[in-house]
Amino acid sequence: MVLRHVPWEGPHRILDGFAGIPIQVVDALAASAVLPPAHAVRGAVIMGGPMSVNDTGAYPGLKAEIEWIRAALAAGLPMLGICLGSQLIARAAGSAVAPGRAPEIGWLPVEVGDSRDPVLGPLAPMTVALHWHGEAFALPAGAGPLARSALTDLQAFRLGNAWGVLFHPEADAALVETWLTEPSMCAEAEGVIGPDAAAALRNGAARHAEVLMHRSTAGFAGFAALTRGEATLRGPGR
Repeated sequence: MVLRHVPWEGPHRILDGFAGIPIQVVDALAASAVLPPAHAVRGAVIMGGPMSVNDTGAYPGLKAEIEWIRAALAAGLPMLGICLGSQLIARAAGSAVAPGRAPEIGWLPVEVGDSRDPVLGPLAPMTVALHWHGEAFALPAGAGPLARSALTDLQAFRLGNAWGVLFHPEADAALVETWLTEPSMCAEAEGVIGPDAAAALRNGAARHAEVLMHRSTAGFAGFAALTRGEATLRGPGR
């Protein structure tokens, strides 16, 4: 199942490794959204969005989503949360989510500390990835830290069968173009990078997307294998 929060932030390349597995996309914040029981799905990909995980008043669906993720964590359901999705997993696991030191937008280095991790290991020890977030999380109890950047001490974690990834390993040039067609995304990028934000993001994709695509594809295949029951973890948090 894919939990989506805005139309332009879908799973993109994450689903490339899921051939033969039926995919259900749920617009989690829609008034009509119905989340199936965790035992009824093999795994969940939880995507990003411009809202804060703390905006449960403006977006009541976030509260139901956090409760669903909490039940999915207890059930050991394989989950991969990207950006807002990672923040939702962290909140469901009891961690605080708050504004980071500064918004982090652009193609920037990220350090990955565990080369054996089935999802992020292919990106170790460092890769340049697309970042687009203003909030960060504390490490959930029992989780293992996986990545950091110069601006954000905790970029990714693993808690049992769940991964929370603040940056965007699914990014490529096509994703950048999709996001640049959304006025709110353009405005946010210009507020952080400056008036040449679109050119900077396109140039970053031209320089770094091919390598990121090659390396992250193996990690997405690792997550898909876990949903098929073809892989197991080494321990509860790592």
